[in-house]
Amino acid sequence: MNKISIYTFTIFAFITSNCKSQTNKPSIMTDRQAIVAGKFYPSNKKELNNLLESLFNKAIPKKTNDVIAIISPHAGYIYSGEIAASAFNQIDTDKNYETIFIIGASHVAYFNGASIYNKGNFITPLGEVEVDTALANKIIKDIPLFGLNSSYHIEDHCIEVQLPFLQYKMKTKFKIIPIIIGTDAEDICKKLANTLAPYFNNKNLFVFSTDFSHYPNYKDAVLIDKITCDAILSNSANSLINIVKSNETNKISNLATSICGYNAILTMLYITEKLKNITIEPIYYKNSGDYSHDSSRVVGYWAISVVEMNDSPKININNEVPEFQLSEKDKKDLLKIARTTLESFINKGITPKLNDGLYSNTLKEQCGAFVTLKINGNLRGCIGRFMPNKPLYQIVQEMTIAAATQDYRFEKVTSKELNSITIEISVLSPLLEIKSINEIIMGKHGIYIKKGGKSGTFLPQVADETGWTKEEFLGHCAEDKAGIGWYGWKTAEIFIYTAIIINE
Repeated sequence: MNKISIYTFTIFAFITSNCKSQTNKPSIMTDRQAIVAGKFYPSNKKELNNLLESLFNKAIPKKTNDVIAIISPHAGYIYSGEIAASAFNQIDTDKNYETIFIIGASHVAYFNGASIYNKGNFITPLGEVEVDTALANKIIKDIPLFGLNSSYHIEDHCIEVQLPFLQYKMKTKFKIIPIIIGTDAEDICKKLANTLAPYFNNKNLFVFSTDFSHYPNYKDAVLIDKITCDAILSNSANSLINIVKSNETNKISNLATSICGYNAILTMLYITEKLKNITIEPIYYKNSGDYSHDSSRVVGYWAISVVEMNDSPKININNEVPEFQLSEKDKKDLLKIARTTLESFINKGITPKLNDGLYSNTLKEQCGAFVTLKINGNLRGCIGRFMPNKPLYQIVQEMTIAAATQDYRFEKVTSKELNSITIEISVLSPLLEIKSINEIIMGKHGIYIKKGGKSGTFLPQVADETGWTKEEFLGHCAEDKAGIGWYGWKTAEIFIYTAIIINE
């Protein structure tokens, strides 16, 4: 049994025997009562609502549409609530989901399969959450692996902690399928994934409940959690398996587990790695040391989204990359939008309202853009969008906030840094698919590599900044950005584009 399985026994060892004692009791319909209200979050309805309001106000706002799954932490709200709220901010709160699947790892027992709670509804201080018992019973009937003792849910918190976020955020009525997985066995996770795969679509929402590293020091946690997150972003189950094993063999001090919901996320990846139309995006990272100020033993938390890519990037069907033109006024307007937005959002948490009457028709076109922040020439944040559904001036505003607050490689920009930050905006042309890498002109063309559901890009200026050869440019993009290996570009689709670079 590996560290992850051992962790399920140790962290809540005092309740394991209590849970097992219910195994042989007769099955009766009974609602699952809240067990961590007053511990992980307030038991008083008003206090809980007030806390949730505060958490959502501080959380990362919605980054993209068409989110079909999120990864959210399940610790006490004072530690992980802001990260969880950032995850739930990504969902469509107006949508009438057929079912919301909430999936976590058992913290109270090890068992060879999964357990769906189908004996009643879930109760929290915010009210009752309905379980889709008809669908639950169908899944259990079709696949007995899901029908293991429902009493495993009674003392486990990983499902319950997610519910108040849904109750507070959702504007429509919803039903849930609560699933706890009790094994790390890869063959079992694959079988569970095969059963859940038909439901993994835009009609439903999946919430995967997990924290990341447990109990290393702050510095080690940041490194471990980034490596584990990168494995998930690669959309490869084997990548996650290998990283978790590597973390164990490295014998990092006090590390009990790299990711406590390992089997839930492994099951997710067994589903998503077969899909060509999804991408996995990092939203926000913190660990308990950021809130408790105890850096000696921390727990890591990630908010991550799985996005269905319904639209392909805008492709240029002509056999050349068009030159996109911006006037000097356009360039000044975009830089002013970025600077004003950066200062307002960082200092006050306010996104300035933009008056489209002040901007040219060119800035009102739907066009991709990246915003890069630097301090003394060193990267401080960079995020962009290829598939805009909004005017260019709005994309620049959104990407400015994202580069300052959502680039998982860096902490949020602080007020003290604003005077040192310089802004660079890259406005992108439509993409052109190429048949030969000989068509790439280094320093002029950016590249976008796509293979299956994985993709990555380098802006044109990366070639000049690094001094890489063309093969290194492609290799780093394939391995570091797309996660398809150094030579993955050789069997991938490759697109080129140009960019108008605007600097302060």
